[in-house]
Amino acid sequence: MTIAIFGRNIDRSDGKVWFLLRRLAAGGARTYFCTSQLQPDTDLVLALGGDGTFLRAINMLRGSEIPIAGINFGRLGFLTSAKVGEEDNSWIDDLLQGNYIVQERILLKVTSDAIPHGVYPYALNEFSIQRSTPAMLHIDVGMDNGRLPAYWADGVVVSTPTGSTAYSLSVGGPIVTPDSDVFIVAPIAPHNLNVRPIVAPAAKPLDITFGSKSAQSGVVTLDNTSFEVPVGSRFTISKAEYSARCITFHNAGFIEALKDKLLWGEDKRNTF
Repeated sequence: MTIAIFGRNIDRSDGKVWFLLRRLAAGGARTYFCTSQLQPDTDLVLALGGDGTFLRAINMLRGSEIPIAGINFGRLGFLTSAKVGEEDNSWIDDLLQGNYIVQERILLKVTSDAIPHGVYPYALNEFSIQRSTPAMLHIDVGMDNGRLPAYWADGVVVSTPTGSTAYSLSVGGPIVTPDSDVFIVAPIAPHNLNVRPIVAPAAKPLDITFGSKSAQSGVVTLDNTSFEVPVGSRFTISKAEYSARCITFHNAGFIEALKDKLLWGEDKRNTF
């Protein structure tokens, strides 16, 4: 088995990194460090870091069939599947023995003339348009041959199910299980009380335009990439033609992550 180790500024002398490499080698795996290109014989990728590192690794894979596991060397690491520490590290043996689940997670694809050259127009978590000045935006969203009432807001987030626990959640969007085939459209700080996030089928593209009374531009984000675009830019959000193949271990599922990392349902009454 050949395993690519991906990360930002990995200290190879770090005790946890050294422990991981030694355990993988003892199990017969060959490892190598990569930052931008995978070797042809790579069987899987381990992204060492937090969620930002995991998203960069997804960007590097760009539709490859090679599965990826996030190993938390950061803080929260909601997208990560395991961590290296003084606790149970049995996941390493599970990895070497193939005792894991590969979960297909949809990505969104953005099509627009406003996207700068060289920007990867896909996202595992979300696409967003946000104001670049104090002036609010009015955002038009079209779906399924109809148009939603205009959002007057600081912006809008279009999230995948994976991204439902990220930016979308912070602006009031629902939590959606990762195996769902939907997009979530959630306004950012809307200037009226009668708008709510809406869930739409990912099989049908969304059409988004935005304007402003005084601003000349807005800021677009695709996961951890951002750039300015002129007012009036148009974006089509569709389901990508390929998915991300994410490794999940049997004791580290989605519900467990919600409870452990987001403290979902935390209530002292549940301890009795």
